[in-house]
Amino acid sequence: MHKLKLHGFNNLTKSLSFCIYDICYAKSQADRDSYIAYIDEQYNANRLTEILCETCSIIGANILNIARQDYEPQGASVTILVSEEPIDPKNVDNTENPGPLPDSVVAHLDKSHICVHTYPESHPDGGICTFRADIEVSTCGVISPLKALNYLIHELESDIVTMDYRVRGFTRDVNGVKHYIDHEISSIQNYMTEEVQSQYYMMDVNIYQENLFHTKMMLKRFDLNDYLFNTTPEQLSETEKQEITHLLKKEIQEIYYGRNLPVI
Repeated sequence: MHKLKLHGFNNLTKSLSFCIYDICYAKSQADRDSYIAYIDEQYNANRLTEILCETCSIIGANILNIARQDYEPQGASVTILVSEEPIDPKNVDNTENPGPLPDSVVAHLDKSHICVHTYPESHPDGGICTFRADIEVSTCGVISPLKALNYLIHELESDIVTMDYRVRGFTRDVNGVKHYIDHEISSIQNYMTEEVQSQYYMMDVNIYQENLFHTKMMLKRFDLNDYLFNTTPEQLSETEKQEITHLLKKEIQEIYYGRNLPVI
């Protein structure tokens, strides 16, 4: 697609939303509690802020404001307001004046922001533990959130990833013609490296006429040792290894396909 000559600002909003899942097996309740504490520390608000700040650097966005919070008993959230153009410090208002009303803050968030929320959880008696991170990178203008895709997949180790990319609104060229997308795209997969693509099973559900793109990813490699927390395969009997492998694969497939599988 040739470069458009626009009339004024590029008003297209591009949003990349995805869920990243990490699955493991923890045998005892104490192990499950330890896993939750471990993953909560690994992905606390400070670490997530570092990841999102690097994401801003990758997509060429400028940080306006950062809000972060760790939660009890677990979980964290970080939201970063971003802009496309550099901010002149002289234009930043630090005087004792009332801040913007909630409505105006929400409107800005809906335009250009990056946010992440984490959800560590465990099955009460099955031993399966799941860490989920919801991430959204939403930009208004020419910068694309898709540039950060590979970095985020690598940084947040993932067994399953579900992604949605959408372009909303329109922008006008110098002749007044409306354009509802300003770049070519046939699949989110095209923005991943060959290395990433080779590691995952993937499928697309795209609605091209609506500029909506959806991709699911499931890790191909399964090594039981990678999924055990505070234990090793050598400490398990063959029967236990088979049962745990079945539980883990069932959990992964259910999340990937978005439906519960029958009990066998």
